[in-house]
Amino acid sequence: MTDYTATVTVRLKAGVLDPEAETTQRALERLGFDLSDLRSADQFEMDLTADDEAAARDRVTEMTERLLANPTLHDYEVSIEAQ
Repeated sequence: MTDYTATVTVRLKAGVLDPEAETTQRALERLGFDLSDLRSADQFEMDLTADDEAAARDRVTEMTERLLANPTLHDYEVSIEAQ
């Protein structure tokens, strides 16, 4: 068994309204920063033990699809790193 750290980044899908990002972008522009677009994302880090990287990725993907991301609204990325 190996220890892994998984990072899951969850973003709204293209076309889904992101009011948090819109508000933040307007505030940054008022401060003088020029942006063409801004998107918000949630990032989760978790430590787990698994037989191999593929098993760790499968477990993290299942957790993400069951709780962390709504597949109708969100896209997500999973990265796995051995500790």
